[in-house]
Amino acid sequence: MSEHDVEKTIDDFGDQWSRYTDNSGYYGSAELFSDIISPIMSPDEFAGTRVADIGSGTGRIVKMLLQAGAREVIAVEPSAGAFASLLENTKQQSGQIRYLNLPGNDLPDDLDLDYVVSIGVVHHIPEPDSTIAASHKALKSGGRCLLWLYGWEGNETYLRFAQPLRRLTTKLPHALLAGLSHVLNLCLDLYILACRFVRLPLRDYILKVIGQMARDKRYLIIYDQLNPDYAKYYREAEAIDLLARAGFRDIKTHRRHGYSWLVIGTK
Repeated sequence: MSEHDVEKTIDDFGDQWSRYTDNSGYYGSAELFSDIISPIMSPDEFAGTRVADIGSGTGRIVKMLLQAGAREVIAVEPSAGAFASLLENTKQQSGQIRYLNLPGNDLPDDLDLDYVVSIGVVHHIPEPDSTIAASHKALKSGGRCLLWLYGWEGNETYLRFAQPLRRLTTKLPHALLAGLSHVLNLCLDLYILACRFVRLPLRDYILKVIGQMARDKRYLIIYDQLNPDYAKYYREAEAIDLLARAGFRDIKTHRRHGYSWLVIGTK
């Protein structure tokens, strides 16, 4: 992927997170954060720690980390649009946040961090090795890197529909993509209802996560799937190798709700 394409992915998210800035409800809750990182971690393990959040967007994960008790969060966000939303959404917690408007591969290596986390971001980085290497350097000895990644396993049926659709949607202007996302949200309403009675693909995720969201957040998740120029769905071996190549050890994975990978490694 060219440098231009990388910049387009960043710009896509900058535009998205300048339009959709609200993180209220279950979408931004401590309960969802616990669901995302369990059983590999418990939220209370962040108490008193210094953490970098790679790809902070509108500050949703930053605020979750602070709610979990993190002492300081290094919020790393490359896009100008999202960075403005990040500053606005976290201004009440800004005394505990260091803001860096730069890509993850430019993370300073002298931070002596306890954790680097990246939730739903690395799978949108075409060449992520430099970002993971920078994360390794920024950690103290014994520090850990935690990633949540789209998974290939469990998504095969979904991807047969989504991947051809994305060839179109990544090129659509916002108004058309928004309209399509609203239509698909109506379809999702029916799918959630059907999952209550029939064991359909992704049923666990639909009922335990998506079904807990307000409708506007379900729309946002659909838009988020269809908007960015680049998205990779990781196999478990690829997720492990991503951390191993950067020098992480004691790598553990968890298949979250049968559709995504949580992976953690230690420096």
